[in-house]
Amino acid sequence: MLPEEIAAKHPQLYHVTRPGAMKSIRSNGLLSTASLLALLGVPTVQRELIESTRRPQSLSIKHPVYGTVRISDNAPLGEDALAACLDDGLSTADWMRMLNRRVFFWVDEKNLNGHLRASIRRGEECMVLVFDTYSVVSTYYRCVELAAINTGSTMRHPARRGLTTFSPAYRYTYEEWRRLRGGYDRIKELTIMNGLHDVNAHMTSCYAFPQADSETKLLTALTY
Repeated sequence: MLPEEIAAKHPQLYHVTRPGAMKSIRSNGLLSTASLLALLGVPTVQRELIESTRRPQSLSIKHPVYGTVRISDNAPLGEDALAACLDDGLSTADWMRMLNRRVFFWVDEKNLNGHLRASIRRGEECMVLVFDTYSVVSTYYRCVELAAINTGSTMRHPARRGLTTFSPAYRYTYEEWRRLRGGYDRIKELTIMNGLHDVNAHMTSCYAFPQADSETKLLTALTY
């Protein structure tokens, strides 16, 4: 899929993060967990443990330069459920590593809103970062992958997943990708390997959720 084709179908990308992460994101980029651990200089043994195991709660790491950095949990991934839906001989540790090497974006507001409602049920405050799809994909084209499932969750009838779940965008047209997926799937996630470093060049807006001053609107964008 060319950048123009992806952007025509999904003109905006959405990434959900914590309000406290915004300063680091603007300064250092939107980094995968693996890239963030490398930036913080976390020792190899500790990094391997963090990247390969489930985090039922977020993890805070203190750094003399970057301050306290919080690694998000992956609580929606149940280990037993994950083990039961993995293909290609992958272990749960393999899947965790695959996730931790990528940065994830929702491609439409329907799936974004479902994620936000789940966050509210867990008592979390969020920041939603909105990106121009064409700008991101054209810049990071060889690192862009597409997925038809919520790869970070095994809740409610988890879809099967394996080595081909993340499909490099440059390898297929949209119709070719759909045929590989059985002819009925649509893009649910767009991912970038390692991270997006020049955030300010691609982000068009950001907003807090929930809105402190409005209980009637689900999403109200604030100009970035």
